[in-house]
Amino acid sequence: MAAAFQLDVLAASVPFFRGKCVSVVIPTTDGEYGVLAGHCNAVGAVTAGELQFETEEGERRRAAVAQGLFKIDGDRVLLLLDAAERPEDIDVNRALRAREEAEEALRQKHSMAEYQLAQGNLARALNRLRVSGKM
Repeated sequence: MAAAFQLDVLAASVPFFRGKCVSVVIPTTDGEYGVLAGHCNAVGAVTAGELQFETEEGERRRAAVAQGLFKIDGDRVLLLLDAAERPEDIDVNRALRAREEAEEALRQKHSMAEYQLAQGNLARALNRLRVSGKM
């Protein structure tokens, strides 16, 4: 049996998951960052994407996550995220509407700030659709 470590995922200061895991794959600005027990200490940025982890019992879980931070310290991994959603909790119709609204906002000629906001909204909507399996 693989060695386990403590994984704490907090989304907007609310516990999303707390428990023992044998692996976690974190979406980061540099790509996917895999962690197993005994990993060296590290701190980094989480980007919108798919979080994947395997519990001590062998259950594989996934979540659509928004940006945040991660910290690996000894046998504990802490993720502080703006948001996290299980695939079954994603409102696909809402995500589709958000994608359409963001795409329309990108077609409009607005300020750079509005353009960047629309890009972020589009990325979040596409991520939610991908994790939900509806894309």
